[in-house]
Amino acid sequence: MANFTISGFLLMGFSAKPEVEVTHASLFLILYLVAVTGNILIITVTSTDSSLHSPMYFFLKHLSFLDLCYISVTVPRSIYNSFMQNGYISLGECMVQCFAFVLCACAELSMLTVMSYDRYVAICLPLRYEIIMDVSKCVHGVLGVWVSGVISGAMQTAATFSMHFCGSHVIHQFFCDIPQLMKLSCSNEIVNNIGVSFFLVLMSFLCIVFIGLSYIQIFSTVLRMPSAEGRAKAFSTCLPHLAVIMLFITTGSFEYLKPLSETPSTLDILLTIMYTVVPPTLNPMIYSLKNQAIKAALSKVFQRRKADLFC
Repeated sequence: MANFTISGFLLMGFSAKPEVEVTHASLFLILYLVAVTGNILIITVTSTDSSLHSPMYFFLKHLSFLDLCYISVTVPRSIYNSFMQNGYISLGECMVQCFAFVLCACAELSMLTVMSYDRYVAICLPLRYEIIMDVSKCVHGVLGVWVSGVISGAMQTAATFSMHFCGSHVIHQFFCDIPQLMKLSCSNEIVNNIGVSFFLVLMSFLCIVFIGLSYIQIFSTVLRMPSAEGRAKAFSTCLPHLAVIMLFITTGSFEYLKPLSETPSTLDILLTIMYTVVPPTLNPMIYSLKNQAIKAALSKVFQRRKADLFC
């Protein structure tokens, strides 16, 4: 086919049937409200409760803010499209969405890597924890997370939209997903995008290896602890973090590394939901339900609100 300039794309979403689209949009709206509420609560308690002013909760606060950004990149637009029965998205909006999505996804993985290092130092090197994880290192860690996300987003967006798109402008996804955009590109121009994607996959793989090595050291140290209470406390802070990492990495890796298919698949959309919508929604629940300090801080917030209502 001949190359031509596309002014926008058509996001197919979940179904061509309006009633099914509205149902999915309603479920997305519920999940989005849960995610926003949970993450705002985490940000609030870790900011206002002095007992939670430690590196671990500093990173958790920034993870919650990142989760708010991450889910807001894709879900609100999808909800709007479904309720309005209009999946059109302009080329400029698609570029911004791709940039923001890759930024948040890469920053999320970087943040989980930094948090795994924090847990490694806290459990394996407890006597040196305050020295190693001082304020400047925590701030530099968060800055590094966002810088890595911005660079990754800029590289991937530039590589994707430097391609020409041949023929179809239909994206079988609920947002401008890069694998779906690659299906629409001209075959002789996809090499540059694959090169950038390979570089980002390599960086992601190094993060995963670092996380894996950190947790090998952590579990080795925890299992040698003589105190059952100490082991339980260590596992209560590490296992939720590990669960979030496994869900995010396994579903995202499978979706991005599997061969591109010419035919749309329901599995593609389900896998995408598992790494775009589910982690930001579940993170606050996982961290708050398994963390006694967070539960105590949340209880204080609700008790204070209740007292204010009756005053």
